[in-house]
Amino acid sequence: MKGETGGTRQLLSARVANHLAHCPFESLPRATVLAAKRAILDGVGVMFAASGVSEDIVPFVELARSLGGAPQATIIGFKERVSAPLAALANGAMAHALDFEDAFDPAPCHPNASLLPALLSAAESRPPVSGREFIVAVATGCDLVCRMALSLRQPLESGGWYPPPILGAFGATAAVSRALRLSPAQIADAFSLLLCQNTCPGEIKHSPETVVRAIREAFPAHAAVMSALLAERGVRGFTHPLEGQSGFFALYASGRYEPCDITDGLGERFWIEHLSFKKWPCCRGTHAYIEAAQRLRRAHGFAAGDIAEVRIFGGELQRMLCDPEAQKRRPQTIIDAKFSLPFTLALALRDEEVTLGSFTRDRLAEPPLLSLAAKACFEFRRGISQSAAGEICITLHDGTVLRQSILHALGDPTRPLNDAALHAKFLDCSGRAALPLSRHDAEALAERFMNLEREADVGALLR
Repeated sequence: MKGETGGTRQLLSARVANHLAHCPFESLPRATVLAAKRAILDGVGVMFAASGVSEDIVPFVELARSLGGAPQATIIGFKERVSAPLAALANGAMAHALDFEDAFDPAPCHPNASLLPALLSAAESRPPVSGREFIVAVATGCDLVCRMALSLRQPLESGGWYPPPILGAFGATAAVSRALRLSPAQIADAFSLLLCQNTCPGEIKHSPETVVRAIREAFPAHAAVMSALLAERGVRGFTHPLEGQSGFFALYASGRYEPCDITDGLGERFWIEHLSFKKWPCCRGTHAYIEAAQRLRRAHGFAAGDIAEVRIFGGELQRMLCDPEAQKRRPQTIIDAKFSLPFTLALALRDEEVTLGSFTRDRLAEPPLLSLAAKACFEFRRGISQSAAGEICITLHDGTVLRQSILHALGDPTRPLNDAALHAKFLDCSGRAALPLSRHDAEALAERFMNLEREADVGALLR
């Protein structure tokens, strides 16, 4: 492994912290700036929608209200202001509640899910954070999450962990640290303090009645703000929080990682340019199958009642969306339905489109959907390793066999949702908020997000 005994590994935390503190806006490629603005627009829109659609976020909003604190930052969708850490907690719960935010397919994670709620809270609570600084914070924080994920040579899952919130917390902490103008040493302190709080067990995948999978980003978003605020106040952390003998990579990956995946091209190339944006509000691993089902329906015109069997071909990630079979055929929670290939395929084969309205408590108990989901069975296919790839085979009652494969689901950087589609998504989501935005206000806010580098105070946008 490169750098095992060399300076790259020993200086990793310092090099990353220095980059995060000093990366100038002017050094960002134009594509990186655009990608960051698209991620901000999309992520804020999804939080707006969750504020009005998701029941799972209610306890977090109620807790933030009851604890209150100094009115520093807005609970998105409600217009109420609470302390920055509590706003990060409530908005973090919203960020993934609908599973509709961006994703990074090469190393499946959601690099902005805790980053945006944490950063927005910090930006509102302090002297003006300009649009340029906000974009740098998003671009560098998101890039760090992707680099850390790609560097792993031992999956976090092998230790019983659930990677997305754990990895995302480092990007959130990096972004908040940038907004607070922390020094490189303080950023290392913030990462150290994060290590004292950051966790997410793999049991999140196995308990059929839990909603933790929906609201999981509340915890890293809150921890990121707390860590940066404490570092700002002088709490000293560790010298090597990432690469130390008991640092992040030792604790979570037995020290098996490639530091050059983190440092090569740092500040020159940004992985935020390679995010996928979601057309459908469910796990990214279901999207290729939804698209395949819709293609077959359009091409052959069969009805759901004509289907005798649906075979799902996939790798280990897709197996997780099909097992245990009984649970995935009859999901008990809305978030589990979004992580169920049998259920999402049933929606795609029955409905005109899979939308936010497809995932309700009533639909979880809808007999025709459950009957169709019960016809789905999983078959392992070693060649399907990407989260955005998939293949299905549908057998009709008359014996017709239909097969469709998708290599890169819609939303992939090679098949991106264009700006118009993201704009329409934002308008729809903001109109579903607890306090819905008018069409005029939503259009105006979208315009400002897409020209964010002109803003003098990003925190003022949501007040």
